[in-house]
Amino acid sequence: MPGEFDLIEAIRKQVKSQNSSLIETGIGDDCAVIRPGPTGLRWLMTTDMLVEGRHFPMGSASEMAYQIGRKAMAVNLSDIAAMAGKPVCAFASVALPRENSEKIFSELARGLLDEANRFETSLAGGDTNSWDGPLVINITLMGLESAGGAVLRKGAKPGDLIFVSGPLGGSFSSGRHFRPEPRLKLAGELKLALGDGLHAMIDLSDGLGGDLRHILKESGGLGAILDAQSIPIHQDVLNAVGELDKPLDILVGKALGDGEDFELCFCIDPDKVAELPEGIHQVGIITEAPMLMVRWPDGQCKDWELGGFDHFSK
Repeated sequence: MPGEFDLIEAIRKQVKSQNSSLIETGIGDDCAVIRPGPTGLRWLMTTDMLVEGRHFPMGSASEMAYQIGRKAMAVNLSDIAAMAGKPVCAFASVALPRENSEKIFSELARGLLDEANRFETSLAGGDTNSWDGPLVINITLMGLESAGGAVLRKGAKPGDLIFVSGPLGGSFSSGRHFRPEPRLKLAGELKLALGDGLHAMIDLSDGLGGDLRHILKESGGLGAILDAQSIPIHQDVLNAVGELDKPLDILVGKALGDGEDFELCFCIDPDKVAELPEGIHQVGIITEAPMLMVRWPDGQCKDWELGGFDHFSK
């Protein structure tokens, strides 16, 4: 079996050229050397870890390594999209199970590079280890904010309209959670079209019912009213529960709580609605009262107490 440095060299050969002129030195030295970004633009950094047995089934690493690699990169790219930034370079650290480690590494690397190349992101370094435990992969991603600054969670204001970029729910039952689509292009379009009218944004990794609460909390303890009939239900939910005779509250619960949709949720100045691109969905409004409510078809607004996915929940 190849040694650690053989595996690193194999990766280096696949990274034939850096996707960004900002990478002065990539894989092959003690550190990567990153040139300063354009004057006035700040760096964005994010990191995310996938663990076998938590994020994908135990014993599946050998068969799913390519998908795991793509997802590991994609979920970090989605974080950059949530701030309307541009990804530049990534660093991957991997703990490989000893059994089938060569095959796992090869497919994992292929998935990482395919996803990185889709979005002109350079794989600039990382670390590899092997052990008797399950597969663990961690990605750290660097990007640049867009002109005008990063879009944060904390900018929502009472009266803002809440939108999501696509249908929600059913990602696990369908396997779609292994095929996240970072909304980088849309995020850039929103920033360009709305400017300062784009007040807050987040990517939906843990479900709208949980992630929207992060915006509300960071924006000073605001609230929101979601319109049950306006929340886009993914076809995957309907396929899983059956389309006929299912109460709306069941479908809404799946859309708000399933997680791993990786769509964008964003809050905008209502005067900017005409500037929005097509294909997005208005789902509610930001309120001063610090409660997350759902308005049902009969007009009643009820407190939505359920959150999204929690890694520390039982």
